[in-house]
Amino acid sequence: MTAFWQKWRASWRDTLLLLREFRSPLMLFALAISGSGFLYYQIAAWVGEPLNSLVEAIYTTLSLSFLQPLGDFPSHPALQVFFFLMPIIGIGLLATGLADFGVMLFNRRARSKEWEMAVASTFSNHTILIGLGHLGYRVIQNLHEMDEPVVVIELNPSADLTATVQAMNIPVLQDDATRQLALEAAGVRRARTILLCTQNDSMNLQIAVKARSLNPVIRVVIRIFDDDFAQSLQEQFGFSALSATSMAAPAFAAAAAGADVTRPITIEGEALSLGRLKVGKVSKLNNANVARIEQKYDVSVVMLKRAGEPDLHPLGTRILNEGDTLAVLGNPQKISVLVHDNQ
Repeated sequence: MTAFWQKWRASWRDTLLLLREFRSPLMLFALAISGSGFLYYQIAAWVGEPLNSLVEAIYTTLSLSFLQPLGDFPSHPALQVFFFLMPIIGIGLLATGLADFGVMLFNRRARSKEWEMAVASTFSNHTILIGLGHLGYRVIQNLHEMDEPVVVIELNPSADLTATVQAMNIPVLQDDATRQLALEAAGVRRARTILLCTQNDSMNLQIAVKARSLNPVIRVVIRIFDDDFAQSLQEQFGFSALSATSMAAPAFAAAAAGADVTRPITIEGEALSLGRLKVGKVSKLNNANVARIEQKYDVSVVMLKRAGEPDLHPLGTRILNEGDTLAVLGNPQKISVLVHDNQ
């Protein structure tokens, strides 16, 4: 979805939310006009100045409310009262509501939370990132470079970080992610991945379990400080549990995008990870040979598995097909780009 259409959809949904918020004044105004129109119709018939229909009477009172009278001024005093009272009633009922509605409609910054929720509602097949701290921001940068759609939830966001992230057209919801309503506002039921980057292990786990209950197929990538606990979560729940003490932000981003990535090791000052991915149906890797993959993404292909048969260190001339499993060694950032092009 282009940024233009996404903004248009967000504006439309935000307007609908505004209308829903102001439905009480609108309903009261509608009832006042309908009731006054019915009364005008009855009185007009009683005093000998009948109208053609009830609809005409309601339209007449509506026109009077906006100081736009129709037809001639009535001769009977009972009907003349409507010509003076209806503008007062109509303007009185709508004035405050319309003023507030106009301010909120055209000054969306005054309603930043509602606007961010409206933008988030346009996302699907996206990543929800919990925790806009140091690690969270670096992961967002990597996901943004991969053109991955992201929605952020942070309870106490930094104003500077929020402005920087929003400048990337990424909505930031200021809310408690342990609340189901917060996850639903971020589109958890439509999301592909939830990535938990807070520094609280128990809270990360709580949110992960809640997200999985709302969306059983969502991919969960969770930051865990204890290596043994991370391994247990991965084995028992199928979460991609990564230790923040030994994982770089690009590796978190690659895991969020769907690759299995190991903790990086440092060789001669260079961080290297082993990543595994499956070639998709619409992948850019389809029909490319191993040598081109290595040259384009600056990685080493260490295994190509097809039909259950692994080929360690495959020849550069081997062509990749849909369904192939690829294991590569390289910088986590390079692996992230490779994962993005595989989607």
